[in-house]
Amino acid sequence: VHEGQVVSAQELTVLLQPLFTQNSRNLILFLQDRLSIDDFTYFGESYGNKNPFQNQLNKLLINLLQEILQSSPSSLVLPAVDCKATRDLLSVLQESGDWKLTNLTNLNISHLEVNASNPNLLVVQLQPLSSDLEEISTLEAIAENDKIIGRVTMDLQERGIPFSVIYTALRPSRISRRTDVVAGARRQLMAAEEEDSLSYPPLNVTTGNYTCILFYASNFSLKANRSVLIDLTNATFLTQNVDISASECSDSNTTLSLKYTNPVNGISSLEIRFFMTNKFYAASARKWSTLDSVEIVQDGENFAKFNVPGISTPAEYSFHCQLVGTSNLYPARLVPSNDEAKNWNVFISELQIQGFNIINNQFSYASDCTGFFSPGIWMGLVTSIILLWILTYGIHMIMQLTTNSRFDDPKGPALSVPQTE
Repeated sequence: VHEGQVVSAQELTVLLQPLFTQNSRNLILFLQDRLSIDDFTYFGESYGNKNPFQNQLNKLLINLLQEILQSSPSSLVLPAVDCKATRDLLSVLQESGDWKLTNLTNLNISHLEVNASNPNLLVVQLQPLSSDLEEISTLEAIAENDKIIGRVTMDLQERGIPFSVIYTALRPSRISRRTDVVAGARRQLMAAEEEDSLSYPPLNVTTGNYTCILFYASNFSLKANRSVLIDLTNATFLTQNVDISASECSDSNTTLSLKYTNPVNGISSLEIRFFMTNKFYAASARKWSTLDSVEIVQDGENFAKFNVPGISTPAEYSFHCQLVGTSNLYPARLVPSNDEAKNWNVFISELQIQGFNIINNQFSYASDCTGFFSPGIWMGLVTSIILLWILTYGIHMIMQLTTNSRFDDPKGPALSVPQTE
């Protein structure tokens, strides 16, 4: 693998062929939501982290991975793999042999049973990393995943069962390099980061033979009780482990219902509903589609409702907004409507949704939430008006200046000016 090369799906299949021909027929797939090779450098001690808790977690993770790589007779590290290849990896592995597939989570790892006489494919779903910029939350998730990896591998080693391990993620992570961290670093890398392109298709709800709802977000996360992070991005768009059967479509009202089972420990069920209406407004002489409210139902009891002011678009268009959530800093806000809603934080990035007039199963032209007069434009206009006023005032003062009609001649008689003039 060359430096900077992104391994394609076909190349990854070729590189993994030795796993299918070796004597060990037990394969463990550790699957994380987001991961990049730069994460180990960023969270490592080379960046001068002075937090003792952070350094301790770094050592745990890095030492464990180093021990696994060093103890293995052969290892392969791929810095960059195509997202499509990692999403289809499980299907490729299943087609490569007669595996006994076992899905594991943190809840049932302690009850792991492996029959060494048959080929086994163990898929371990690791905890999702934090979606916000709180590094401690991310490090805690990394530490918990480190424990899961160590628990599974050590358990199989103690039983004397040979196995192979694949550690990957469904999509790359985006690390925000804060100025206070980079300023104290002994080594800095300068790079221009570009926004990720659309890496997975939108979620679609169909009625009969046509699509009635399209929903997409690059990050779809919640915080329960302002502490428990629930990242629903993978479950909604990648693995599509979500129930949308309760969604409803009509010409005037549309409801997108997303039901999740055991999204995190402590929550058995979670349902999120998006209510949209399509009405005719005489003032504009056209129909407008609006997102009226969002509801969150936890365990069928706790009901949280959010009003959504300002999210509307012509009925023929889709709606797009870079940031939507409960924060006051977002262009489109979800305003809590009851006391239960105050216990939730919602974060949706690159939201695009359409509930009416969908053609060819694709989003229509997007009406963006950013208005024409953005803060930057307002600053420019106000500054220009102030400068123009100063210029106008200066020109006006210059035009009011007058010169004397008569001048005193020092060689002649003194100039006398009557008081009447």
